[in-house]
Amino acid sequence: MPLILFNKPFQVLCQFSPSGDKETLADYVKVPNIYPAGRLDYDSEGLMLMTDDGKLQHKIAHPDRKEAKIYLVQVEGVPDAAALARLQAPLNLGDFTTLPCTAVRIADPAWIWPRNPPIRQRAEQPTSWLAITLQEGKNRQVRRMTAAIGHPTLRLVRSAIGGISLASHPLLPGEWMEVSPDDLRPA
Repeated sequence: MPLILFNKPFQVLCQFSPSGDKETLADYVKVPNIYPAGRLDYDSEGLMLMTDDGKLQHKIAHPDRKEAKIYLVQVEGVPDAAALARLQAPLNLGDFTTLPCTAVRIADPAWIWPRNPPIRQRAEQPTSWLAITLQEGKNRQVRRMTAAIGHPTLRLVRSAIGGISLASHPLLPGEWMEVSPDDLRPA
């Protein structure tokens, strides 16, 4: 029962089946009979887990399990304390209200690889980075949350799921490795 840790590149679909000319997981991971345990949007990057174990997949991905996930998010502008407080509180996004989360401004993460293509830059509009820790993960949730506080997401990199992170298991985009399911437990 392998547990595969994969650093998903920008603009790769979280599926193994072909989809026109878009890259998929099959272009990077050649392990038979594994499936993603959770998803990342096409335009998001970073940590994904895959396994052939249905129970483990459920444990990682099911919303009721609430495995903590950390996202590093480059946003337009510099959120002030009020914007960060709003982001951390339950936030009504129209079709659902988020659970409370942790959101802090961080220094530019120097260890993150350059994105290809790079994010758009506007000289008159600064950018900043946030670390957001969620216990849930609905479709495009982080992007919708940052937009709701007036700071649209420019780049989103999932850096950790439970006790597994790109800090503890450094991989470049497109690289993968097998890890132990025991690594999921936070240290």
